Amino acid sequence: MSSNIELLEVPTATSATRTSAATATIPASRYGASELKQFIPQATFRGFTAAIVSASLLLGGYAGFLASSSMSKAKGPAINKMRLTQLPPPPAQNEAPPPPPTTAPGPAARAGTPVPVPDALIAPDVKDFANVDEISRASTVGGSGEDSGYLGLASDVTEEVRDGEPDAYEFMAVDKEPYIDLAELQKRVVYPDIARRAGIEGTVNIRVLIDKKGNPKKYIIESTDSDLLNKAAIDAVMASRFTPAIQGTTPLDCWVSIPMNFRMK
Repeated sequence: MSSNIELLEVPTATSATRTSAATATIPASRYGASELKQFIPQATFRGFTAAIVSASLLLGGYAGFLASSSMSKAKGPAINKMRLTQLPPPPAQNEAPPPPPTTAPGPAARAGTPVPVPDALIAPDVKDFANVDEISRASTVGGSGEDSGYLGLASDVTEEVRDGEPDAYEFMAVDKEPYIDLAELQKRVVYPDIARRAGIEGTVNIRVLIDKKGNPKKYIIESTDSDLLNKAAIDAVMASRFTPAIQGTTPLDCWVSIPMNFRMK
């Protein structure tokens, strides 16, 4: 007959104290190895993701700062460094110098310090001495006898006035252009009947050549709003008297543009 012997473990005071301390420190749901294995990968992935994002932000900000600072700097001109031994030879100068003048311009007088000479020793052809003004323009080696004024320019410069007929659109420097009272000229225009009946209005621009006496000589129709208005405008302009153009104190031929307006009242 077999007997079952059960060994009963009687808890001691020390083991009971350790169990109660461990239960109070670690929660009952998170103290096993399987729970820690599940928590570590999640925490590691979160930390790695946060580190990557932070590094990307720092690198991107630094790259933007470098780009903005490089764009703000003004680039100087490119410097091409070259040694003196690498310079090309100067171009050859084949032009011959102009020959020296045979005679110097100015009055026929020799500039220098005058020396008193007795009248008996003076030759007849040198008794007429140059004055102070001529000496200031005379050459040190004598002149050709032709006095062309200071700096070789003639002192009696006259104003050139052209006698030929000018071109219609050639620039002319005049002091006063040809003049006529446009209001009085407009009153002389006879409105064509055919244009009035047709209700045609517009402007005819005529370029007229005014001679030295103020009479119109030629005309050019520059622009017109209707050919029916041309003849009336031409008749009014060519029958008028102008004040001629003035250059200095001399009248001369000159072109001028006249607008003729046709408006029905």
